[in-house]
This record gives sequence, C-alpha cells and structure tokens, in this order.
Amino acid sequence: MPETSGETVPIEVRRADELGERYRRRIARVFVEGFGQDLEYFARDPERLTEAVEHMLVPERFHVALIDGEPAALASLTEADQEAIDHDASVLRRHLGLVKGTIADRVFRTHFQGSSPVPKPGLAEIGFVASARRFRGRGAAKAVLNHLLTLPAYDEYTLEDIKDTNEPAIRLYERVGFHEYRRREVNHSRWSGFNAYVSMKLTQR
Repeated sequence: MPETSGETVPIEVRRADELGERYRRRIARVFVEGFGQDLEYFARDPERLTEAVEHMLVPERFHVALIDGEPAALASLTEADQEAIDHDASVLRRHLGLVKGTIADRVFRTHFQGSSPVPKPGLAEIGFVASARRFRGRGAAKAVLNHLLTLPAYDEYTLEDIKDTNEPAIRLYERVGFHEYRRREVNHSRWSGFNAYVSMKLTQR
C-alpha cells in the first residue's frame, strides 16, 4: 500500500454515504484489494470476497479518495462506540459457505469490531486504510489521511494494530505525523509472518 510522490493528480475526498449506493461495490473492491491477503483464507477470488464484504462497510464511517471519479483509496474514522464494520453472518455464509462464513463471522467480530479502548472527546480512530492497485503511488491514501486530520471535531488520532512488517503503511503514517506509542508482541510469529502489532498516535494541540 505504498504512497509515493508521483504525478500530481486532482484527488477529491468524500464520505462514502455521500457517494451513494452505486459506489458501494467499487468501494468494497478497494477494501478487498487492500486486505485481500488477510482474507484469502475465506476466498481467493477477489470478486467473491467483494460480494461477501460489501454489505458490512458502514458508509458513514468511511472516507474515500476519488481520482477521475473512481475510488482510489479509503479509510474509516470512528470515535467512542462507533463501528466501521457491521456484518451479517448469514450474508457471509451465503457467499463464503457454511464453514468459512461462520469462521469469518467470528474473526470479524473479534478483529474488525470493538470500540476504542479509551474513548474520550476529541479522540478518533483511523482504520482500514487501503488503496486500489491501479492508483497506488499517486497519493490517494495520503490524501484521505490528510483530509481526516483536518476535521475540526478531533485533536487526537490513533491507528491501531498495524503489522510490524507493513513498512510502507508505517512510513506513510509517519510522513503525515503519526508516531508509535505501543507495540504488542504476538505469540504466533512463525506462521503469521509478523512479530508485533504496532499502534500509532498523532496529537494536534
């Protein structure tokens, strides 16, 4: 998901609910392109994954960078008990099968849902940062982050549980002003391929 300085292109950032339902499938496709490696156990076909997850993205919580009218990158923004993901187990089972759909239901509830551990006024959590493959390197993810950092309601932001091996993402977050504030070691590094979850913070005061 690297975002590098390349050609200058006009990038518009809109909230997903402002774009309407006709954008839902395209936004879900960007989500899958960003997290498909983590989701490939459930289905290797990206279109099948897209069909499975498109219902669960809460449009009011996602902000989308558009290049030439096409979703190029996205990120969620939540506070307190808000959720960016709200899935229906029956939909997951219909698209992924009984066994994998049931496992996906449990995994999503454990890893994709759950409010900020220390909710407080002015604090927001950014999550699910992803870029469409064909737009990578054109500043779309950075544009979404910069947009979120200008929202007047917040003065502190966190990014939780980034894999320590995801160096391009960590470098991007550092470039916009985030710094690491917590590192959580994992016990399954041999088979998971990473050693720790990194959490980052940015304070604007």
